[in-house]
Amino acid sequence: MRVYALVLVIAATVAYLMTPLARWCALRWGAITAVRDRDVHAIPTPRLGGMAMFAGMAVAIVMASRLPFLAGVYDNTRALVGIFGGAALVCALGVADDIWDLDWLTKLIGQVLAAGFLAWQGVQLYQLPIGGVTVGSTRVWTFLTVVTVVIAMNAVNFVDGLDGLAAGVLAIGGSAFFLYSYLLTRDAQTSYASLATLVLAVLVGACLGFLPHNVYPARIFMGDSGAMLLGFVMSAAAIVVTGQIDPEQVNERASFPAFVPMLLPFAVLLLPLLDMGLAIVRRVGAGKSPFHPDRMHLHHRLLGLGHSHRRAVAIMWLWTAVFAFGAAALVRFERSTVLWMLGGGVLVALLLTLGPLRGRPRQVPSEGGGPGGSGGPGVPEVPAAPVVPTASPASNDPVPPPTSARPAVRTNPERAR
Repeated sequence: MRVYALVLVIAATVAYLMTPLARWCALRWGAITAVRDRDVHAIPTPRLGGMAMFAGMAVAIVMASRLPFLAGVYDNTRALVGIFGGAALVCALGVADDIWDLDWLTKLIGQVLAAGFLAWQGVQLYQLPIGGVTVGSTRVWTFLTVVTVVIAMNAVNFVDGLDGLAAGVLAIGGSAFFLYSYLLTRDAQTSYASLATLVLAVLVGACLGFLPHNVYPARIFMGDSGAMLLGFVMSAAAIVVTGQIDPEQVNERASFPAFVPMLLPFAVLLLPLLDMGLAIVRRVGAGKSPFHPDRMHLHHRLLGLGHSHRRAVAIMWLWTAVFAFGAAALVRFERSTVLWMLGGGVLVALLLTLGPLRGRPRQVPSEGGGPGGSGGPGVPEVPAAPVVPTASPASNDPVPPPTSARPAVRTNPERAR
């Protein structure tokens, strides 16, 4: 555990130190999120936070290779190349989108290629960890792997609507997944060293290092470069976990938890997946495109209930913790005990969501999409006039007005924070 903690600290430290550099690059390259009627942030804010998080992950992985405890993980580097090579592709795609506002089809093609590279390197779903049963052909599992990774990337992008929300959700959910993977590996294998546990430690560290710069009021957004990166790495870790356990070596109590890796990512991403599903049903039911923007996302509803920005984010963090740690607890506790614990957590979360701590309810317009443009591709919105970025009150960084050599703030309606 101490080795994984060291790797986590390295990733967090590098990500924290590299975030100001990423912010500087965003200001110089024009990767700035403008303020629109449907946004929550008050001033144009730079993005490209994914660059800093990827730097933290990369440095931590390189440093971890020198640790004797993890030597077995590096014996076969093919999976590592698949995960972090694909992560590099996704991060580069996100950087390009943060700067030039790529269309949705180009982003989708890039996401599929990165997921395909991951599967090509052997990181793919190939069995259900129940009795070692292999279901379907290799092509079927490759297809399911690509679909799973693409959905995860877009789900994280979808939830990135409030300052600190996505980074916090992935840090909390990744921590639960980390504990689950570590304990399950310890019970089922002679060595505690695990690729999935290492990847999750690096993921959590990168999120924690970036979070101080991203909490309200955010000095930088993670952008597509960060949201797609986190979704890719989380899904890759989940796929690795499903294949790292030999079902015959798992004891009777752990035989059910061995199936949880396929459910735990859904618990971690429950809120964004729920938000996405409700949005599609709501918009299609109203006769609109599934990508038509509105202000009816879960975080908008929390703000409408009277919660402050920080409290809305904290409540969504709490819901993530309840379901993620509830699912991970199956590796150590009986199902009945876990259900009681989960019920108590849900009750506390409901009281904080709907209880007396919220302020006066606010009227939230139904049109205009979520903060950060989570309305998705194909949003029929009239682009706003160019906005001249101004320096943050907490920053001394000069932001010169747009010139021919420095483009104005982009306001592409497909932009997602």
